[in-house]
Amino acid sequence: MKNISFTVLLALSIVAPAGAHAAEHEVKMLNKGGDGQAMAFEPAFLHIQPGDTVHFKPVDKGHNVDTIPGMLPDGAAPLKSAISKPVDITFQEPGLYGYRCVPHFGMGMVGLIEVGNTPVNQAAARQAKMPPMAKKRMDTLVSQVQ
Repeated sequence: MKNISFTVLLALSIVAPAGAHAAEHEVKMLNKGGDGQAMAFEPAFLHIQPGDTVHFKPVDKGHNVDTIPGMLPDGAAPLKSAISKPVDITFQEPGLYGYRCVPHFGMGMVGLIEVGNTPVNQAAARQAKMPPMAKKRMDTLVSQVQ
């Protein structure tokens, strides 16, 4: 009986879909982050794997998620949500995904997700144009890329 159980478990582990082990993460959209920073995504930086899902949760109203132009890997779908609405995004393409809250972009409300272990678009992401406060915060986030 033990041999049959082991065989069944082994067979199931082989045929299980690749996404079965995908992780889920949450990013909060806040008027004030835990470190006292105004207009913040928390956490502002995530390192995840392809197939992982991020739940963007508008804890405070008036925020959204939107791709920063130039900060998206080739072939990846842009990030986009309505104001004050949650959105779940599953990331497939490896690389860096820079995102912003459109109403608070000038105040530096930006975030960065590194998918996989090869930030293929890092040079392009570093060159993305953004307001000074957003650029300062993004530079800090990009310094965390592995």
